[in-house]
Parts: sequence; C-alpha cells; structure tokens
Amino acid sequence: MEYRYILHFLTPSRHASPFDVNMALDSGYDAVMPYTQVTIDDVPALTQDAIFSRGPSGVKRTGIFIGGREVELAHEMLETARAAMVPPFETSVFADPSGAYTTAAAMVAEVERLLKSSSGAGLSGDMSGHRVVVYGIGPVGVCTAVLAAGAGAAVTIASHNSEVRARSVAAMCQARFGAIIRGVCAGDSKQKRALIADCHVLLACGKAGVRLFGHDELQAAHDLQVAADVNAVPPEGIEGIGAMDRGKPLPAGSARALGVGALAIGNIKFKVQRGLFERMRLSEQPLLLDFRDAFELARELSA
Repeated sequence: MEYRYILHFLTPSRHASPFDVNMALDSGYDAVMPYTQVTIDDVPALTQDAIFSRGPSGVKRTGIFIGGREVELAHEMLETARAAMVPPFETSVFADPSGAYTTAAAMVAEVERLLKSSSGAGLSGDMSGHRVVVYGIGPVGVCTAVLAAGAGAAVTIASHNSEVRARSVAAMCQARFGAIIRGVCAGDSKQKRALIADCHVLLACGKAGVRLFGHDELQAAHDLQVAADVNAVPPEGIEGIGAMDRGKPLPAGSARALGVGALAIGNIKFKVQRGLFERMRLSEQPLLLDFRDAFELARELSA
C-alpha cells in the first residue's frame, strides 16, 4: 500500500493559518488536516490517533505541525507531542507559531550576514559581543531575542507601553530557553533615543503599519551597524528601510548602518519554512523542529 503524505495541523487559535496550509501543500504534503482551538491537554490523544492508525510504515508519511500565536505554548505542545510517541510509532513534529520561528530565524541570519561585512573595531563578524535591541514583545520579537541571545549578543527586548510585560517576557525566555535578556519599556521618542544610543543592532518586530523609529531617533544611534524591520505595511517600522532592502545604507548617527527590509527577510523565511516541511516529510527518522532548526537552515540560505 502506498501511503499518502498527511500533515495534521494543531493550533490553539480559532482558525488554522492559510499561509501555513499553503506552505505545507506546496512542499509536497497531499493533505493538511486542521484542528483548531486545541489545548495542551488535547495534544497526547491527537498525536496518538495520528500515529497508531497507519502502522510503522505509514507513520513515516505522517507529520504534525503546531501553530498558534504563543511561543511558550507552542514549545510546550511540541514537547507534549514528543512525549506521546510510542516507538516505533513516531512521527515528525514542526512548530512555528504565527510564523515567528522562521521569521525570527531569517531576520537574525540576515543580520549576521551583514555584520560579517560591517563589524567595527573590537567586534566579531557574528552576533557575539554585540549589543542588540529587539523592539516588540510579540511572537517574532520573543523568538528573535532568544536567537540573538543564543548567538552571544547582549539583548534588550523593549515594549512600547509596559515594562512589567517586557520583564515577564524576558523572565520566560530565561526559564524556558536559557536566554539571558533584559526587558524594558520605551514608549516615547526620548526613551527610544536612550534605548538605541549604544546598540549595534536594532531589530524592529512591532505591529504592521506602525512607525517605531524615525530619523530623529536613529540619529541617536551612534554605534548602529545593522537595523532590520519585519513590517511590510507602510509606513515602515524603521524610517528609511525599504521592504526589499538587503544591506542598503541607512541614515543613522553611526554613519555606517545597513538596513534589511521585511520582504528580504520574508524571502528567507519562506524558503526556511518550506525547507523544514520538506525535511520532515522526507526524513526516514522522526524529527522535532523548532526555532533552532529554522535558524540553522536560515544561516545556510542567507549565506
């Protein structure tokens, strides 16, 4: 019997992401079955229903994808699905809540690429030793901060309106992923100028269509080497960064900053997500894929 490739899409959200469904089908899955409003308690039963129904051969052509919007919950669902496996009934699981894992991986990989060509005196050509500001405490901001910290950067994550929430996010990143991150609030122009005054890398992960940093704030960034923005909806999150920019000079106080735009990041993100779907579909061994795997592939594709 020739088993079809089936992907079971688990999400705690009310709707399964059409973007993720399209990506899975385009990467070679024959069918994508969405399960919405899934709780952590639902995951073991759904996982075992998926793996036991096809036998050891069919389970290799079965996959589980975890969506949603919360980074910590997606990680917990991934671990819960892994714990529910019963060898030899094991299948691959891939988590990418709100596309945050693959987007963050693409963003940090693109920054690393530019740092290799723009690193200043006493600084390495990767993230190690750099001061990084991540503005935005949503899913992409959280994953970006964790990846940058894991790559050796000194990371500050900033909220526009709540230091309590920023600190809470930073504490979660340390408890869950071992990432040392500082959480702050920077809502007005004065606070933003102070926030980025000595940073080497500025990563804008705010809401679409919202200007986070204008020319006035950027003039305070005297050490800025690279800035990246994931907002593809006008106005840009960082003034002066076009959506397609991939290393274009950016006016800033340092006079040497380079910018990376949303569509340039999105091009890598697209390839990473599709590549991980293909990897788990074709693997003979069960894989557990998260932001670390996304980052590894993003580094290859960006280079």
